Amino acid sequence: MSPTAWAAPVAPPGQVTVDVASVNGSGCRPGTASVAVAPDNSAFTVTYSDYLAQAGGDSPVTAGRKNCLLSLVVNVPQGYTYAVAKVDYRGFGSLAEGAIGTQKASYYFQGMSQTTYRTHQFHGALEDNWQVTDTASIQALVFAPCGEKRNLNINTELRTEVGTSDPAKVSYMTVDSTDGGIGTVYHFSWKECPAR
Repeated sequence: MSPTAWAAPVAPPGQVTVDVASVNGSGCRPGTASVAVAPDNSAFTVTYSDYLAQAGGDSPVTAGRKNCLLSLVVNVPQGYTYAVAKVDYRGFGSLAEGAIGTQKASYYFQGMSQTTYRTHQFHGALEDNWQVTDTASIQALVFAPCGEKRNLNINTELRTEVGTSDPAKVSYMTVDSTDGGIGTVYHFSWKECPAR
């Protein structure tokens, strides 16, 4: 069977909802992250309002690394399961010449050992919006087990390091654009479950 034979090309009929089971981390204190599902069930968006890592100047050491662990309950129509096929991360970077910014993410289902990791690095000088996309091949997709409720855990990290830049200059990285209008978009891949 070819790997594409079992992938449902379109989202299932019915309502898909995403509930936030828990939010933990220095990058997403309570009330600073929200989740919304696209009307066509193709994706969900996480919007952060206070996810910023900075280094240099008077910044405390702890400000250089921020993280956010989201535990999500994805409620899907009966007979379907899903994987996260692609993720679009966006933010703003203000990095002095020689400073380094890092965006990192991992994804896994509660109780399952398969974890997908992705890392992106940015080098100063940078003063602009940034965007990166994590994509999984069809063979690498990890689907939620059919008929089981497993939380989807998404662990993201944002780091800013002085590197070889002037330590008196403040550099920072944020997740989401400076206007906060666009969030991180998680695109679903759907699969029909075998009939029982």
